[in-house]
Amino acid sequence: MSARPSRRPIALRLLPLALGLLLLAGCAPDSQLSVPGMSITVNQPQGPQQVVGSIQILLLITILSLAPAILILMTAFTRIVIVLSIIRSAIGTPQIPPNQVVVGLALVLTLFVMAPVWGTINHDALQPYLQGQLDQQTAMDKAIQPLRDFMFRQTREKDLALFLALAKQPAPATPADVPTSALIPAFVISELKTAFQMGFVIFVPFLIIDIVVSSALLSMGMMMLPPSLVSLPFKLLLFVMVDGWYLVVRSLVTSFH
Repeated sequence: MSARPSRRPIALRLLPLALGLLLLAGCAPDSQLSVPGMSITVNQPQGPQQVVGSIQILLLITILSLAPAILILMTAFTRIVIVLSIIRSAIGTPQIPPNQVVVGLALVLTLFVMAPVWGTINHDALQPYLQGQLDQQTAMDKAIQPLRDFMFRQTREKDLALFLALAKQPAPATPADVPTSALIPAFVISELKTAFQMGFVIFVPFLIIDIVVSSALLSMGMMMLPPSLVSLPFKLLLFVMVDGWYLVVRSLVTSFH
């Protein structure tokens, strides 16, 4: 009986040869094979300033780790990505455009919509702080204010009152009295409601096409043919004829003004 041929991957077959070449290179008289090393040391603080500096670095790393959540929850990203996802579902192509394209387009539109806010933060907080004109706490207060103004413009009073009541906060006299901890969740649910309202308006024309195609197929007795398969070309044709991406992007951007 003949031996069964080896089915090992090519990489495993070449592994002994690669190890042999590495050993030969390390044993060569003129070769210099070195492995980089890294060490981490923890020393006792010499004074309170070192402790404060270490805590500031730790807080900065924490803020950087929370940057994606801040981008999603405190900017226009939530509304944009939900509307784009609803459009994809309404057309009937759940994987086209791919998720990377949808998220990338939402991120680009978010940067475009939030550009005035970023510019104000850079002018009023970041650059003065880098030049030593502001301390850290003052710079953070000035940086959060443009974001608060943006969220206030997009937040419904009903949603804001809900979280103020849940937090048992008194009725604020001015917007400055509203805590950021209540403003952020109120802004998020307001964005979710707005996104679903826009998605409903966009979904209706495609739903009508599905109903018409389903009725036509049923009247012709073609019950075994999926209506979504027949309606997909018509929905794509409608979306292209009305220049759908132009209308959607214009509606999304202007909805924040």
